[in-house]
Amino acid sequence: MTTIQANRRQFMQAIGATGAVAVAGCLGNDDVSGSSTTTESEEGLPAAEPVDVDRIARDPTDVPDPVDWDEPREHDITLETEQMTAEIEPGVTFDFMTFGGQIPGPMVRVRRGDRVNLRFEVPEDINMDLHNVDFHAVYGPGGGADATTIAPGDNAAEISFTAEYAGAFIYHCAVPNMDHHISAGMFGTILVEPEEGLPEVDHEFYLGQHEIYTDGEAGEAGHHGFDFDAMQSEDPTYVTFNGQAYGFTPDGLGPMKANTGETARVYFANGGPNLTSALHPIGNVWSRYYRDGDLISDPDRNIETAPVAPGTTTVGEMEFPVPGPVKIVDHALSRVVHKGALAVIDVEGEENPEVYEEDPQ
Repeated sequence: MTTIQANRRQFMQAIGATGAVAVAGCLGNDDVSGSSTTTESEEGLPAAEPVDVDRIARDPTDVPDPVDWDEPREHDITLETEQMTAEIEPGVTFDFMTFGGQIPGPMVRVRRGDRVNLRFEVPEDINMDLHNVDFHAVYGPGGGADATTIAPGDNAAEISFTAEYAGAFIYHCAVPNMDHHISAGMFGTILVEPEEGLPEVDHEFYLGQHEIYTDGEAGEAGHHGFDFDAMQSEDPTYVTFNGQAYGFTPDGLGPMKANTGETARVYFANGGPNLTSALHPIGNVWSRYYRDGDLISDPDRNIETAPVAPGTTTVGEMEFPVPGPVKIVDHALSRVVHKGALAVIDVEGEENPEVYEEDPQ
């Protein structure tokens, strides 16, 4: 057993004594990623490889500004495929495929009726496999995938499209091995705002869930290769937000931030490629929930847990009346405890005993 696996087991055994985690609904301030150390795998995984980037996870606050124009505009956008080695968690490396070097790919934000001129590029030094991009917001063959398919020997393709329908939509690689490419990180979101725009909020966050199928165990030190058999069996090693296990936690890259009295909107893309997410904010609700990215219909209200199918971007809003961590999880809870599907919004501010009080006297 590797040290990191032993620490995970010790952590779980300590749950009752420390109160650090109550999996059924109130994970505490600590997570299962930060205190582990890694050792060489007894199963013989290769040693962890040097990383190309310090972090594969896109900053959840990396969201374009809201639409502030009221006439159709034209946008020139370039998406580039980048392949790189990075850590899923400390001591565990993996070869990712990305749009733009991070997971999820950059959010594209336009207004209904806008024209998008898209240039899709694959650098020559990594163009050994087919790559392309399928936008769920595009009327056209393969959502643009047919025309953007870049074979070895080519390096760029261009399409233009009009954003005809409003909503939040996923985009992803759609070559024959699309499940592998999406699992390795090739997905993102295009947000097409309605003509009247979206309600103003204080914060917007961008998260992307996907499964990573490897030839090692979760937490096993070393370099993990891709496991096609595990993918076909839909048995992932990790289920992560933005490519890193427990990334947006105090012991990871750090939590997202908000203050009491503020509002937040979460754009949540489930790249998949296979599993439906059960999206839930622990200690809160989606006070307005735009199911399946539907920004036209009236939002659902006070939703606790919502299914998000693979290949879907959904949108949820919440308020923060009290301080404390709000945990964003996939409520298929083994994915939280063992596979990495946990992010935290750290809410700071004055206590509000009218809403919630600890140890009332």
